[in-house]
Amino acid sequence: MLLSLMIFVPLLGMIAVFLLPRESEELIKRVTLFFTFVPLLLAVYLFVSYDRGSAGTQYELDVAWIAAFNIRYHIGIDGLSVTLLLLTALLGPICVLASWRNIEKGLKAYMALFLLLETGMLGFFAALDLFLFYVFFELTLLPMYFLIGVWGGPRREYAAIKFFLYTLFGSVLMLVAMIAVYLNSGPAGDRTFDIPRLIVLAATNGHALADLNFQIWVFLGFFIGFAVKVPIFPFHTWLPDAHVEAPTAISVILAGILLKMGTYGLVRVNMAMLPQGMDFFCNGLGTWGNSLALLGFINIVYGSFCALAQTDFKKLVAYSSIGHMGFVILGLSARNEAGVTGAILQMFNHGVISAMLFLLVGVLYDRAHHREINGFGGLGSRMPIYTGITTLAFMASLGLPGLSGFVGEALSLLGAYDKFKMLTILSTIGIVVGAAYFLWTLQRVFLGKLNPKYEALPEINGREILTLVPLGILTIVLGIWPGFAIEMFSESVTKLVDTVNALANL
Repeated sequence: MLLSLMIFVPLLGMIAVFLLPRESEELIKRVTLFFTFVPLLLAVYLFVSYDRGSAGTQYELDVAWIAAFNIRYHIGIDGLSVTLLLLTALLGPICVLASWRNIEKGLKAYMALFLLLETGMLGFFAALDLFLFYVFFELTLLPMYFLIGVWGGPRREYAAIKFFLYTLFGSVLMLVAMIAVYLNSGPAGDRTFDIPRLIVLAATNGHALADLNFQIWVFLGFFIGFAVKVPIFPFHTWLPDAHVEAPTAISVILAGILLKMGTYGLVRVNMAMLPQGMDFFCNGLGTWGNSLALLGFINIVYGSFCALAQTDFKKLVAYSSIGHMGFVILGLSARNEAGVTGAILQMFNHGVISAMLFLLVGVLYDRAHHREINGFGGLGSRMPIYTGITTLAFMASLGLPGLSGFVGEALSLLGAYDKFKMLTILSTIGIVVGAAYFLWTLQRVFLGKLNPKYEALPEINGREILTLVPLGILTIVLGIWPGFAIEMFSESVTKLVDTVNALANL
């Protein structure tokens, strides 16, 4: 019940917000903040009380939902999901605070949609029934469409429609693949959407779900759906537009959580449930890598060079996210303990760091009303606190040792190098280019002579610092003590890797 409470408290908050008078804006903000803070408290409790020595599912609830089709309300957490649930719950109140002074129209609808979005994200990471998993996945689509399309920038309608169509395209393929899995899971009356049971059936010699040809086609359907969400090249073009036009808080959620829904899906479904399909697509290039590793490499290098070419601060951070998610794909493609550990750690760390970066871009945009990197200069003397926090986020994102961005990338590369040395070596180009675009941005925005236009630019305020401090602390703590997070999912990763590699040879 505790996990269900965490998932549906924001939904209750949405109802509460709808019942409030439209003109009571301060009350609407405070109520929304409360209903996002409760899941954070529950997530912290789940994180602290989680049994780190177990690879099994904890806080599990499994009850009938749509009995005629054996669809169940089955939720639970394991090491693969507990950290992402914590990240989602943490970003909820941070995003509400980031929206406190920035939403000037339709505040009531904005906050209600945000609460609905949070329910979808929390439910997605906790779902253990494939049908429920898909419902929560789709539940995030509609509120995100409106949050971009109504409260975004000048090209918000274009960006929102592009986001919606790309994601819907992937979702339709996922739906077809999900139905195929259900119909092949057993005879009529014994079919199931239950993910743990489907994993067992896919490991059973002679079962329809264990057939290689079946797994190949179903793998493709799920993979494209999740690849759009990550996004993996060439399904990435919606992301920069969505980020540039979205309000600051929605960019934070987009980079911090929605991208991780794609990589989490690859782990939970493609890797765990379709190991032979995964094996088929992870072969073919020898020491140069495999198909999935090649896509990760393209993401890293392509995203990094695109970021280097940007003059819009927000678009630079958006393309950097494409590059950094490539390290997650590279680690997963290795299918060994180091690579998968690095990938899952990088999901969490990138969520924290990218959230910081988009919040910092929003702080500057609120003051200067533009994001042109070349239009600033010398802000370090005018905004020293802001400059210090931005430098921390830059250094973490470029992978400076001692900060959280380093550890996930290093473990992903370590795992990948064990399988495909040359492709891993070439992937380090992205790290060098990443250092180049962040340091060049630091130079153009903060160093040199102060631009006279910004002599009166106000320093970052207390509310803005409050949104950044928890993320900054996590960035430092996980850089110095990564075991704090790794111990949460190490047992689950070991079990997953051993199982997948054994089943791939069926």
